[in-house]
Amino acid sequence: MELLPLFFTALALGLLGGGHCIGMCGGLMGALTMAIPADQRHGWPLWRVLLGYNAGRIASYTLAGALLGSLGWLIQDLGLGSGLRVLAGLLMIAMGLYLANWWSGLTRIERLGRGLWQHIEPRARRLLPVTRLPQAVLLGTLWGWLPCGLVYSILVWASSQGDAGLSAALMAAFGLGTLPTLLATGLLANRMMAMLRRRAVRVTAGLLIILFGIWTIPGPHTAWIWGGHHGHHAQSGTHAEH
Repeated sequence: MELLPLFFTALALGLLGGGHCIGMCGGLMGALTMAIPADQRHGWPLWRVLLGYNAGRIASYTLAGALLGSLGWLIQDLGLGSGLRVLAGLLMIAMGLYLANWWSGLTRIERLGRGLWQHIEPRARRLLPVTRLPQAVLLGTLWGWLPCGLVYSILVWASSQGDAGLSAALMAAFGLGTLPTLLATGLLANRMMAMLRRRAVRVTAGLLIILFGIWTIPGPHTAWIWGGHHGHHAQSGTHAEH
């Protein structure tokens, strides 16, 4: 039963991070949409390719979750799980500050993945223009490795559960949470960008993620937030002890 809140949290983080998704991937999604032949940019042909892009992207998140989740299991086994949760909480707080336009330090973390992306991007360009569904899925799989502070933050949080399978599933849930924003970006880019750039929307999303980051960090405050010992137990994660 304690797994359900984790999955809802992962979905919510994907939805709340919509503003960051627009900033990081909005232009890319628009470019990928324009890479579809003009006669296929409508109806089901367009939806099929957009869904293919995002299916590949979410598959990459899931794989990254499994890989980092294995490392998280090892860290938990060494008795360093609390440190990993502290790091996850701090990254969440940095993400919230970024979304609210209060501090952009998280962008420095994105530099960590730029070296890998420099090797991936040329391969992605070779798949353009996109004319078939397998192309779209493969391109989306490569897109999933685009350096992104939001993804990195959620990856550390998911891996802090100490279970590779759970970490992978949480990253899949997070990816599904980002799906409405990025699909809408491909179809209604201007309207979505206008809504997600509203200060009230960004500040609200930022504050919620900051609160979640504070809750993620181990300490007596977690029991207070949840109103008892049960909350602290849920924070620690049932899988952390295994």
